[in-house]
Amino acid sequence: MSEKTLKKSIYLDHHATTPVEPRVLEKMLPYFTEDFGNAMSGQHCFGWKAKEAIENARTQVAQLLGAQAREIIFTSGATESIHLAILGLFENAESEQHKKFHLITSKVEHKCSLEVAGQLEKLGHQVTYLDVNEFGQVSPTQVQNAFRENTLLVSLIHANNEIGSLNPVTEIGELCRKNEILFHVDSAQICGKHPIDVSKNHIDLLSLSGHKLYAPKGIGAIFLRQSQPRVRVRPYLFGGGQERGLRSGTQNVPGIVGLGEACELAKIDMHLELPRQEVLRNHMITRILSENTGVLLNGHPTERLCNNVSVSIDAVLADQMLMSLSELAFSSGSACSTGDDSHVISEIRKFQIAKSILPGPRQDFTMRFGLGRKTQLEDVDYACDLITAAIARVRPVSKYL
Repeated sequence: MSEKTLKKSIYLDHHATTPVEPRVLEKMLPYFTEDFGNAMSGQHCFGWKAKEAIENARTQVAQLLGAQAREIIFTSGATESIHLAILGLFENAESEQHKKFHLITSKVEHKCSLEVAGQLEKLGHQVTYLDVNEFGQVSPTQVQNAFRENTLLVSLIHANNEIGSLNPVTEIGELCRKNEILFHVDSAQICGKHPIDVSKNHIDLLSLSGHKLYAPKGIGAIFLRQSQPRVRVRPYLFGGGQERGLRSGTQNVPGIVGLGEACELAKIDMHLELPRQEVLRNHMITRILSENTGVLLNGHPTERLCNNVSVSIDAVLADQMLMSLSELAFSSGSACSTGDDSHVISEIRKFQIAKSILPGPRQDFTMRFGLGRKTQLEDVDYACDLITAAIARVRPVSKYL
């Protein structure tokens, strides 16, 4: 069998999760077997070493974000961080001021954030869900127009997890600061890929997840601004008072060390990886769009994650495409304006149809590719070859003649 006929698997789903970077794993290993102490054991050197490792990791995470170490609280991941940021903030404010508050978010947030917003509504708070433009973005003007007297928080995704579009967080954050409204950003997808500075971006709360930036699963963090303004949230886990009393429970020392090292490596490598992945992303987008008819790029053409390629292909059957692309690891969904299992694609299609950007609903097969540190040009070209061949094979012959 020749080399050309041998199948190889290409991982292009780095939005879903990333492999643990070997340098991260190397830093973690001693805390499983040698320096395995409990950071709350302050009577001996095993506990001291664990505590020192946690505080070092806290500094590493803070430095990636332009924050202070005391503003970083470790959690189990972005989902927990988002709950603490939104529900914790609202419940604390309600207990202090004895009134209900208002949240501004968008219709294309991660499902976790939307579920939390729904929970706020059940608790009697008010929520405004902003529409998005054809690229899945919200504008500062939309946010400003939604402000109310009792608006407590604006919560937006920094980089959309499906289509990669970036929201103008700096401009929105500046508006929030001027109006004395807190600003939370879901940075799970963008953290470690693009620069973030919580001061320059006027961010007051930020959520992140380790397994999106080459750290292990089950570890994350939340940034809570401690001055100008100071953010106060109500904790949900009580016990030993770990993490400044905001997240009690024995700390996951190996995971925390891994997250810290991943943030440190991202800070060092970002100036090389960001432009490298942008080149690969643009190459993949160009090839897919130029070699195939009936394909739409989802998300903003330039204001998007350096590693995100999201395309919707008209008039192909999802099952047949998936079978034809078994060598590729990617995320998929059936996208149309009715009954869509992707709320993000559904919302941008509504805008596109309303503005006559599209003539009407499409029966799309949506593909999301997430490039990574190990992705090479030959991987992208191999994927593009497979995609073009699969479309030609499964699409009805008469559709685009």
